[in-house]
Amino acid sequence: MEININCDLGEKSKHHSNKYDPDLLEIVNSANIACGYHAGDTETMNQVIEISKKNGVSLGAHPSFNDPENFGRERMNLPPEEIRKLIIDQYEILQDIASNHGDKVSHIKPHGALNNMACENLDLSITLAKTIKEIDKDLIYLVPTGSKMEEAARKLDMKIACEIFADRNYEDDGNLVSRKKPHALITNPEEAKKHVLNMVKNQALNCHSGKQIPCEIDSICIHGDNISALETAKEIKKNLTDNSLTLLALNKMKKFL
Repeated sequence: MEININCDLGEKSKHHSNKYDPDLLEIVNSANIACGYHAGDTETMNQVIEISKKNGVSLGAHPSFNDPENFGRERMNLPPEEIRKLIIDQYEILQDIASNHGDKVSHIKPHGALNNMACENLDLSITLAKTIKEIDKDLIYLVPTGSKMEEAARKLDMKIACEIFADRNYEDDGNLVSRKKPHALITNPEEAKKHVLNMVKNQALNCHSGKQIPCEIDSICIHGDNISALETAKEIKKNLTDNSLTLLALNKMKKFL
């Protein structure tokens, strides 16, 4: 069985250090790269792309609300044309830099509040999906499994990679537990390792309550800004390979070739 590990990277800001990015890029298969709107800058984008290329890591744009002050985690209600512009502008920023390295952006994954809002709101999800398909119909759209984002992408017959979160707990409706709640994050690498393998093997979400929700799982996200991200990534990768799963970059998975 093929599986992918993705990670949010290049998120240097006053909220987060990117010092572990080079180490994480030796472990993960695909990088979701901050495009400067919630974190990162030209220097960090160049750095992540350069190291990714050496390690066979596929490149993804990680577009956000233009809100570096809040790391893109504050909700904003914007009209569809502004959402469309946000996605296109950030994709183009990253693609221009990737082109300088002889590489290209092969997937898109929205960040933070934009992602969370789209998981719950089909209209917003459709705006995002239409925009991404308009940019390039061959882009892989990395979406939380079972979300409105997946639903919208399926309506448009897009290339969809469904992801779970290694370091986050789930509510009974399949959405992530809010970061405002004390049990939102899984910071123990051992716990995260078991959490992931169970979900991948069963193709089901593990909710905090114990409920399981059947779903499709192609990719596992490790948040690069969590304190235990590096150790968690190492443990998860080893556990998956020890259990005979094949780890690949998104653009190398059979379903996208």
